[in-house]
Amino acid sequence: MNNNIKMLTDTFDFYYGDYHALHDISLEFYANKVTALIGPSGCGKSTLLRCLNRMNDLIPYSRAQGKILLDGEDIYDPDIDVVTLRLRVGMVFQKPNPFPKTVFENVAYGLRVNGVKDKSQITERVEKTLQQAALWEEMKDRLHDSALSLSGGQQQRLCIARALAVEPEILLMDEPCSALDPIATQKIEELMLELKLSYTIIIVTHNMQQAARASDITAFLYLGKLIEVGETDAVFTRPKVKQTEEYITGQFG
Repeated sequence: MNNNIKMLTDTFDFYYGDYHALHDISLEFYANKVTALIGPSGCGKSTLLRCLNRMNDLIPYSRAQGKILLDGEDIYDPDIDVVTLRLRVGMVFQKPNPFPKTVFENVAYGLRVNGVKDKSQITERVEKTLQQAALWEEMKDRLHDSALSLSGGQQQRLCIARALAVEPEILLMDEPCSALDPIATQKIEELMLELKLSYTIIIVTHNMQQAARASDITAFLYLGKLIEVGETDAVFTRPKVKQTEEYITGQFG
């Protein structure tokens, strides 16, 4: 396996009951890069994202075929511990979903669940993670405020901090800015550029400008199939497939 490849899907198919949602997806995700999954609604991009940490296991009658390798290990192997997998592959959802707890307890939650009891270690990790999420300066005097009192953009950065607290290797982001205003969106995009120095980031976005600004690699999906993948600049300026060009230029989708 190429040392720079953190994760890959190998001829991967996914079904919801009889519905064939993903067809023969072979895609490489590189360490310390932001990969954007783009395509019209219903094309399979969020399904693919949720397959990468087996969130779709929770859906009745769903099934996977093929392999998804994380550091060379198949995450769909029966011996894989899914809880441990989701610690390694964190997720941030479309709508900010902070717990109805304090700012501090939101970030500390994953640590406590995983048995960390040392108060100084928890406090240190909460501060470090809030700094990583560009939230510490805003929150250092509000750690005991309810997370629900924060703005939408602050809540989403808090959810990113919560995901980072358990030190994942990969961060999945499912349209993390779709519920946010332009200023909050810009902060999340700037944050992604910083976080990729330490993490592998995979983002689903409907926003073509966001994909162009924030990602290194772009993969275009349509009707559950991978149509084109390449460096973002090349995909947006010199797409190899006509369908990609039509989608990027707004002719459909």
